[in-house]
Amino acid sequence: MDDDDTETDDDTEADGDDTEAMAGGREKKSAGESDLFRQSEIAADYVEGLLDILDYDGDIDELVAGGRPVVEVVGASLQDLVGQRGATLEALQELTRLAVFRQTGTPSRLLLDVGGYRANRRKELAALAKNAVEKVKEYGEPVRLEAMNAFERKCVHDVVNAMAGVASESEGVEPNRRIVVRPAD
Repeated sequence: MDDDDTETDDDTEADGDDTEAMAGGREKKSAGESDLFRQSEIAADYVEGLLDILDYDGDIDELVAGGRPVVEVVGASLQDLVGQRGATLEALQELTRLAVFRQTGTPSRLLLDVGGYRANRRKELAALAKNAVEKVKEYGEPVRLEAMNAFERKCVHDVVNAMAGVASESEGVEPNRRIVVRPAD
C-alpha cells in the first residue's frame, strides 16, 4: 500500500461503495447480478450457521446493493457480534468473505452489517469529517484523524471529497492508517 493513497486507492477497493450500499441503494437481482446475489446467499447461510452455533437470534437479509453482495443481520442483543469499534464485525466479515471464496473460487466484496452498526457509524464519521473540514477551512492547516479501518476511511473520504476547498488522503500502515484532511491545492 502507498502511504499517501486517496479514496480512489486502497480504501475504495477494500470496501467499495459502502455508502451507497447501506444507504438504501438496494437493487433487484438482474442477470448481471446473479453471481453477486449467489454470494450474498452463501454468506447468509454461513452467518446463519454462526448465529446458530453462538445461540444468537437474528433475522438475516441477503441482497445486492451498490454493485456488491450485502448481508444484514437484524435483532436484539447483537452488540457482541459488532465488538469494540466494529472490530468483531470486521473479523466476521472477513470470515464470511472467505466462506464465499471457498465455495465460489472468486474473491468477494461482501458487506456484512450487524444491528445497523455500519449505518450508525457512517453518520458519526460524516460528522467527524465535517468537523475536520471546518477546522481546515478556519485555520488553513491539515487535520489528522484517528486511525480507522478501510470502511471508515472510505466514509470520511466520500464526505470530504464532496466539499469544495479541501482534500483528503490516507497515510500510514494498517492498523494505524489514518486520514489527513488538508486545504485543496
